[in-house]
Amino acid sequence: MNAQALRPYRQIGRRKCRKIYVGSVPVGGDAPISVQTMTNTLTTDIKATLAQIESAAQAGADIVRVSCPDEDSSAALKEICKFSPVPIVADIHFHYRRALEAADAGAACLRINPGNIGNQERVAEVVRAARDNGCSMRIGVNGGSLEKHLLEKYAEPCPEALVESALEHARHLQDLDFHEFKISVKASDVFLAVAAYQQLSEAIDCPLHIGITEAGGLRAGTVKSAIGLGNLLWAGIGDTIRVSLSADPAEEVRVAYEMLKSLGLRRRGVTVISCPSCARQQFDVIATVQEIEERLEHINKPLTVSIIGCVVNGPGEARETDIGITGGGKDNHQVYISGLAHHRLTNEDIVEHVVRLVEEHVDNMQPEDLAV
Repeated sequence: MNAQALRPYRQIGRRKCRKIYVGSVPVGGDAPISVQTMTNTLTTDIKATLAQIESAAQAGADIVRVSCPDEDSSAALKEICKFSPVPIVADIHFHYRRALEAADAGAACLRINPGNIGNQERVAEVVRAARDNGCSMRIGVNGGSLEKHLLEKYAEPCPEALVESALEHARHLQDLDFHEFKISVKASDVFLAVAAYQQLSEAIDCPLHIGITEAGGLRAGTVKSAIGLGNLLWAGIGDTIRVSLSADPAEEVRVAYEMLKSLGLRRRGVTVISCPSCARQQFDVIATVQEIEERLEHINKPLTVSIIGCVVNGPGEARETDIGITGGGKDNHQVYISGLAHHRLTNEDIVEHVVRLVEEHVDNMQPEDLAV
């Protein structure tokens, strides 16, 4: 990887917190920020759910959440956990028995709202099941489902209400000497969510699951999430991330990685640096980039590729990337390898040439280049 990633002004100091585990995946502490998504198939459709989990895992998901709204879903979860390539978080909202069933079924983590589970005796049962089965938990607070007493106290969802809810629920678990939990305080309003996470990050030392909930469709939701989560990640807040989009779960994973890559927090897959194109371009940049990105989706090892249509910024961008191409006249383009001019490309398909160079470069990468 180019040395630019090591420059001091590109390093983010992460918030210090304790580490927990979701199955084999560490969350918090010195662990990399993990990427999550959630299935949207019927949980009882085991085949479809596993197929979606596999797709998300191939895109890079470290953890996948599966909803368990009823007893049939809990029964299906056992098969799903058995064959899933990544740890499964069981999403539990109201009935504490679903949490007990999910823990027994092999879920690595239980996403709960202790205030909705019932009295302390039921919370204690869930904690016992989690402890007996090696499950961690996520306390999931949401601006759209705050407790009645907090809405009466604050009149509307606000950062203080979300944080108070989270800390109340955390105390339920701490009173039972259970500390293997993380917390989320999500809202669809960017300002509300960011402010809540900022306050929470200073109030407790557990890992934080960050997200802007119900962010919208692929384009609008990506922009909204990038603004909110980008602010948090830049401030060092966030130990595991889910980008909530009305889209294929694998797209959530890809968007999350683009955020993390842009901030130097995770290194996975090809990062394409390309110009928006203009009248100076010497080849069709937009179509070329689109095809290259599609052809290189299978690459999970980290490297950078610059695709620039002319010589104005092309050589400078190429110096900072593993592989670069700068458009030249008469179909004569300059190719750079590891920042240095290497050879010229004449009358050959640009896409095929770049794909071949990337695959050769990946094959020759050393173990120290692959850390995420």
